[in-house]
Amino acid sequence: MEQFIEVKHVSKSFKISKRAKGIPGTIANLLVPKYEKKQAVQDVSFSIAQGEMVGFIGPNGAGKSTTIKMLSGILYPDAGEIKVNGYIPYKQRREYVGSIGVVFGQKSQLQWDLPVIDSFELLKAIYRIPEATYRKNLNRFMEMLDMVEFINRPVRQLSLGQRMRADIVAALLHSPKIVFFDEPTIGVDVVGKEKIRSFIRELNAEDKVSMIFTTHDMQDIEKTCNRLIIIDKGAKIYDGSIFGIREKYGTTRQLDVEFSENYTVEPIQNVEVKELNELDGRKKRFIFENTQVQIDALMNHLLQNYGIRDINVSEPEIESIIGKIYAGEVC
Repeated sequence: MEQFIEVKHVSKSFKISKRAKGIPGTIANLLVPKYEKKQAVQDVSFSIAQGEMVGFIGPNGAGKSTTIKMLSGILYPDAGEIKVNGYIPYKQRREYVGSIGVVFGQKSQLQWDLPVIDSFELLKAIYRIPEATYRKNLNRFMEMLDMVEFINRPVRQLSLGQRMRADIVAALLHSPKIVFFDEPTIGVDVVGKEKIRSFIRELNAEDKVSMIFTTHDMQDIEKTCNRLIIIDKGAKIYDGSIFGIREKYGTTRQLDVEFSENYTVEPIQNVEVKELNELDGRKKRFIFENTQVQIDALMNHLLQNYGIRDINVSEPEIESIIGKIYAGEVC
């Protein structure tokens, strides 16, 4: 598969003003400024094929925003190379920006007091979109995102979900080859989130648009992306599939059991249960490591020795796995 995005050994640091506290420190800093170096990104490498949908995540201050800004051409790296669709973003920004789209969940590119359609017409002029392409994209996206009812309404009158749908269309009218999504469903209700995610999946399948997501909502990534890149303290710490991160870090499993009566569950020979928690009524939760416990052995023991109404095995939520990675609880 052709590599659409190439990031090779990229690093980026910033100078941050360093001064002593109080008025004397302020005065001294004015006379003789002092700075300290903050390494935002350190020797990061990855490649993304055309049409891939990738989640790019990390805790606050991890370096993900700096990396995305270098990919979009806003910042240049101190070291390393970046190439996207044949362009060097920070050197060929004028030519490059016409091939990318950006969606910010907390910042709209629509004109607040104008109808949505007027903002679209303005973007058509800015990007010099041919009339046929503009009409084709507009009609298609309006239908896919169910926007007909509010296309002529001022942006300030839209719900958050409606505004986000309009912002996504605004980023796609010029048929970009790559789209950067920053919190694309923040604050949107459940129905609106699913509508946006469904649209993103369909667009990717049909048009092979490369997409990179930076978000704290792991559902956005689980329901759209097959690949996840995690960055922390400026360095890449994981690059692989969602399934792979569960296999590598999500080894804990839980078995929820509803018994037919109140039993005292005795320790099970050769089965090491990490935790046994009392739930509502006659329900109990067994927590164990799947690398150490055979689930069949645990279930067979319970079924043979106790009356059971219901039994269910579940994996840890992806959010809890990511949270443990951020907290340094897994390695």
